Amino acid sequence: MVTINREHKDRLFKMIFGRPEHRQWTLSLYNAVNGTSYDDPEQIEFNTMDDVLYMGMKNDLSFILDAWLSIYGHQSTFNPNMPVRCLFYLSWLWSKHLVGGDKVSIYGKRLIKLPVPKFVVFYNGTDEEPDEQILHLSASFPENRREQSDVELKVRMVNINHDHNAELLERCRPLYEYSWLIGKIREYALTIPIEKAVDRALEEMPEGFGIRKYLMENREEVCMKILTEYDEEKTMRILAEQAREDGFEEGREEGREEGEDHHLVELICKKLRRGKDVEQIADEVEEDLTRVSRICDVAERFSPDYDLDEVFKAVEEEVLADSVV
Repeated sequence: MVTINREHKDRLFKMIFGRPEHRQWTLSLYNAVNGTSYDDPEQIEFNTMDDVLYMGMKNDLSFILDAWLSIYGHQSTFNPNMPVRCLFYLSWLWSKHLVGGDKVSIYGKRLIKLPVPKFVVFYNGTDEEPDEQILHLSASFPENRREQSDVELKVRMVNINHDHNAELLERCRPLYEYSWLIGKIREYALTIPIEKAVDRALEEMPEGFGIRKYLMENREEVCMKILTEYDEEKTMRILAEQAREDGFEEGREEGREEGEDHHLVELICKKLRRGKDVEQIADEVEEDLTRVSRICDVAERFSPDYDLDEVFKAVEEEVLADSVV
């Protein structure tokens, strides 16, 4: 049985898409995400900062292609602070690779030319998230001052779980195959130990999968990465649950109720994005149909983005105030 070795820090996602010897897979991912058709993998210039860590895991990759600086991240736990993290990453990246040393001077009279940054986060967590959503740095600012900010940064979050974004996964076969593998591991881990689930999923990976040969040749390393990531994901869930329990014990009843209402509105908005009707939503969230219907009526005014802050504010004014929710 494989045991967890915490020295294996890279995630499997980066192992597949972030190594120079796999430029063809990286290019396939880039073309799928951007709707392009570049055909020369050697055009990719990796500049990933290997000393930038998140929770002890190296899960980012960055590269330049045709004046575009692509910064890709992977996460199995939704993190609304990704724009903040990306801002730091971009700053580190530019200072170290673009304007550091003797290359150029930020104090000179000549305008510095920089590649255009694009941020994409590939999400494959177990919590339900839409196929795509845009995370904004300005969401961290006070709501009444966001429009006045001189700084904004957008991060495109793409759900790559096997039951999402079928067209995107088909455009990038390595991504499809990676998604298939993670899906199988999670499926099997429901009934057998995670170590056996990983072994079984690897054994059952179809012979025609392009990444299979590479993963099987590096099977021990692959197993270590998956088990380490699984261990981290489980720990994050436990910490989050403990934080919620502490909040419930220490918080006021009013705060608890507001948190529950906010979570309900968030769940309803996610399901509306998926195209589910009111009856389905009420059944899945196990709430009164009338209550859910009124929230849906308010939320629909903010489609297709369903900005959670705006939706909850309107629900609070129009529904909660009537003591219906």
